[in-house]
Amino acid sequence: MKEINPKETSRAYAFEMWMKAPMPMVTFFKTLNVSRLVKISRRKGLKFNMLMCYCIGRAASSVKEFYMLPVGEKLMQYDKIAVNTIVANSKGEVSSCDIPFNDDLAQFNRDYMLLTQQVSKSCTDHDLSQESMIIGTSALAQYEIDGAVGMYSGIFNNPFMIWGKYTRHWLKTTLTISFQFHHVQMDGAHAAKFLNNLQTEINNLR
Repeated sequence: MKEINPKETSRAYAFEMWMKAPMPMVTFFKTLNVSRLVKISRRKGLKFNMLMCYCIGRAASSVKEFYMLPVGEKLMQYDKIAVNTIVANSKGEVSSCDIPFNDDLAQFNRDYMLLTQQVSKSCTDHDLSQESMIIGTSALAQYEIDGAVGMYSGIFNNPFMIWGKYTRHWLKTTLTISFQFHHVQMDGAHAAKFLNNLQTEINNLR
């Protein structure tokens, strides 16, 4: 990552307006049709959460705002994206695991399985924040929730997604997600584009 001058980017106005705001985070909610993910997960024996993380990475990689992030009082630019997942570890607690995004689903799956297993056994976080812009995720897959708003610590400004258990309907399966983002990083239109991209990536997954 490298520091960039906000005035020389498309985020100049947002940086001036929102960088020192007491609550600069915005949260969107969206209900996704995840029928295809469930089908592929069962047919190919792939984890649903891994497929979600892959589609999130695919959707974000086409939105240039995801490659910038306010860190401290600076605006940083990244060349790569990673998707974070929370892992139940061998101590009965949770650890954090950053998965480097790879457009190749097979490679992403190998990285996901290897790294999450390592983190689970070692109880040591796998952190890529110095080299990649991290999209945080938290899957409460055993619980039915209508939505969740992430905590703003004032330290971590990364975009963050939360979801619970998907819901089966007669003709489709849906999943309600929340997406929290820092207003300096992107505007509502960018976030909405990302969420639309996410649904498209899910629909087109092979």
